[in-house]
Amino acid sequence: MELKGKVIAVCDLKKGIAKSTGNEWVAQEYVIETHDTYPRKLCFEVFGNDKIQQFNIQIGEEITVSFDIDAREWQGRWFNSIRAWKVDHHTAEEVSPSTAPQAPAFAPIDTTPAADEKDDLPF
Repeated sequence: MELKGKVIAVCDLKKGIAKSTGNEWVAQEYVIETHDTYPRKLCFEVFGNDKIQQFNIQIGEEITVSFDIDAREWQGRWFNSIRAWKVDHHTAEEVSPSTAPQAPAFAPIDTTPAADEKDDLPF
């Protein structure tokens, strides 16, 4: 899936040790807000120090994030995981303008009577 918006929050790094391998892991969460009529917010995670550095996501940036959604069960409760696998950065010029409808362009109508027309209006 994919979503485009502005980064409004960069959360603290999360670190831990994998129980199965004993290797250290690092993850960071970010929040983006869309530019829709009714803006939506999405909190997503980037997993791995290499990806965090590669994506280099900063507050205020316009990005398109591609992500996978998965769910996992823990002690009878289910939790969603939204993990980014690609991030495209955009400049201010690339951000699409408002999608407000434009007024249609009409040619002006000539309302002056022609010289050979008789004006038969009663007023």
